[in-house]
Amino acid sequence: MKKVIFLIVLLLTLSTYSFAEDLNLTGEAAILIDVDTMEVLYEKNPHEKLYPASTTKVMTAILAIELSDLDDIVEVDQEVVDLTDGSHIALEPGERLSMEQMLNALLIPSANDAALAIAKHVSGSIEEFSKLMNEKARSLGALNTNFVNPNGLPDDNHYTTAYDLSLIAKYAMKNETFRSIVGNYTYTIPISNVKTEERYLRSSNKLLYSNEKINVNGSTIPIKLEGVNGVKTGYTLAAGNCLVASYEDSDHKLISVVLKSENKEVYSDTHKLINYGIDNFHRSKIGFANKFVDNFQIEKGVQASVAGITKTDSYYIVQKGRDNLLEERVVVSLPLEAPISKEQVIGKMEYWMDDKKIAETDIIATMDVTLVPTPSLFKKLAGKWYWFVFLLLILSRVWAISNRRKRRKQRSATLFGA
Repeated sequence: MKKVIFLIVLLLTLSTYSFAEDLNLTGEAAILIDVDTMEVLYEKNPHEKLYPASTTKVMTAILAIELSDLDDIVEVDQEVVDLTDGSHIALEPGERLSMEQMLNALLIPSANDAALAIAKHVSGSIEEFSKLMNEKARSLGALNTNFVNPNGLPDDNHYTTAYDLSLIAKYAMKNETFRSIVGNYTYTIPISNVKTEERYLRSSNKLLYSNEKINVNGSTIPIKLEGVNGVKTGYTLAAGNCLVASYEDSDHKLISVVLKSENKEVYSDTHKLINYGIDNFHRSKIGFANKFVDNFQIEKGVQASVAGITKTDSYYIVQKGRDNLLEERVVVSLPLEAPISKEQVIGKMEYWMDDKKIAETDIIATMDVTLVPTPSLFKKLAGKWYWFVFLLLILSRVWAISNRRKRRKQRSATLFGA
């Protein structure tokens, strides 16, 4: 029988696996997280403020998708052309493309002119769009981030952290439109009102397709990594090589971030991070639905107790070989009082590891327990029958005494009257 633990308030904390192992990363900052649990599996300077370069465009895309329609027509103005530097798709003043086409240009070849055009379409100005970017970042918990432009070109006041980018990327990858775009590595923009030829775009994220070779822990392998389904590269001289990557298989859902790496080493760093997650962690079923927990006492019920079971299966990303360290704790606020309905939540089953709560599920009742009915007045009185007997005896005695007195008075009156 499980020990019932009475708790009033519990704080759910984000735990971080801390390992002595050095992955020998070139990047100045890096992080690996499990998407479902936000468990930090590996980190290197995760809160150091650095330039994000074009990984900025993840946030630009989020706002474009949420604040506009894919079939919106985005018209390019002269300011967009004048401010464009670095990678671009040669947008021209007066050119009109759909928002969907602009997003593909933004995220696949990392077009800076598309970023500016999107920002002006959504907010009217680069400055106003940057404000929206920062508001969104704060709402996602990215508190060490500040954006001043939508494309990531260098600015002293334009920075983020590996941890913040992981939060932003996790949020973005939940959006189907975003996922579908960053999972592709080619796209064709048709003839526009200005351009007379199609534009063939190719992704800057070589993890999706490239057979170029890199060195990972002494092995020469292709850059392409099966299971990667996004998200975004970035490079400027000040930022170095940056890469946010998403990986998914049947046992893992991971996001890695590498900032300020060098050349192809950014891909080597990413391989090392993702391989580390695959080799050392697995998605473990730590709790089973409909598992009997205990018989819980019920006050004022027609039954004295009710069986409680767990409501759902529970999963967590667990370091391989440590599943046996899992601890179950039952949390129930006693006393439980009738009425209780079937499947009513009567407590929590918590799963703990290393003194941290990692998951929980509801404990539910397996049956109805009705309240003991309030007895009627007749039943209440019937239950006190001995009082009626006692009262009847008293009344009988009083009646007998009263009759004797009456008879005495009558005899006395007869005698005196004679």
